[in-house]
Amino acid sequence: MTDAPIGIFDSGVGGLTVARAIKDQLPNESILYIGDTAHSPYGSKKIADVRGFALDVLDDLVAQDVKLLVIACNTASAAMLRDARERYSVPVIEVIQPAVRRAVVTTRNQRVGVIGTVGTVNSRAYNDAFAAAPQISLFSQACPRFVEFVEAGVTTGAELLAVAEEYLAPLRAAEVDTLVLGCTHYPFLRGAISYVMGEGVTLVSSDTETANDVYRVLVSQGLERGRKSPPTYRYEATGDSAEDFLALAHRLIGPEINRVELIETGAINLSALASPPFSVLNPNH
Repeated sequence: MTDAPIGIFDSGVGGLTVARAIKDQLPNESILYIGDTAHSPYGSKKIADVRGFALDVLDDLVAQDVKLLVIACNTASAAMLRDARERYSVPVIEVIQPAVRRAVVTTRNQRVGVIGTVGTVNSRAYNDAFAAAPQISLFSQACPRFVEFVEAGVTTGAELLAVAEEYLAPLRAAEVDTLVLGCTHYPFLRGAISYVMGEGVTLVSSDTETANDVYRVLVSQGLERGRKSPPTYRYEATGDSAEDFLALAHRLIGPEINRVELIETGAINLSALASPPFSVLNPNH
């Protein structure tokens, strides 16, 4: 079991930031990543639909014998975290609590902003998480187009800045000094978000903090991988184009991701695809 990979799930490419952070902190661990690009973005969808999509992907990861699950998607975490922890025997880690803990110790004026998808903001998952820190004044803002920009590979430009100015104006007016990037896609827009919010605002993302939680769980439960062979990294997607996913991953992450495999889960039928899937085995990165 200790040699099994860590399973990471996101609605698209956003969770690659979490995967990269885990690789940096745990270079000896193997990773199996699935992006549900067939249904991305999740943020505008009904919670019941998100729950179904997410559990189908997590079922697939568990069927591939992962030793730990990481829900690298805020919307999915809000929709089905409790279901996942009741459904699976392996540990399940999400991205909301790690970011909240960091924000609480980071803020100086106790005024914290959260940006996320419509689904995440409407779920009030961050409000519930911050309830344990009553001294914090929380200000939430949905930024639905941010995921669309990232999934299109757009991380800069006049249109993005104009949208960011519109979305972030209420948070600037609220004088927050800490801003939680409540979607794993948003770190790819860190430059634009930081530019609009100003140098006095600290951005908090969940990638590094989630990797810290993964480390703690592996050590505390004796699940660390031995060093008998190099780790493997496998990337899968439910969309209809491996090439599109790979091109976007290269643009956002770099050449370390060299192949992606199209898969079928309970939510998407890929049997009609004309081209064969691409398999991944990348032990060098």
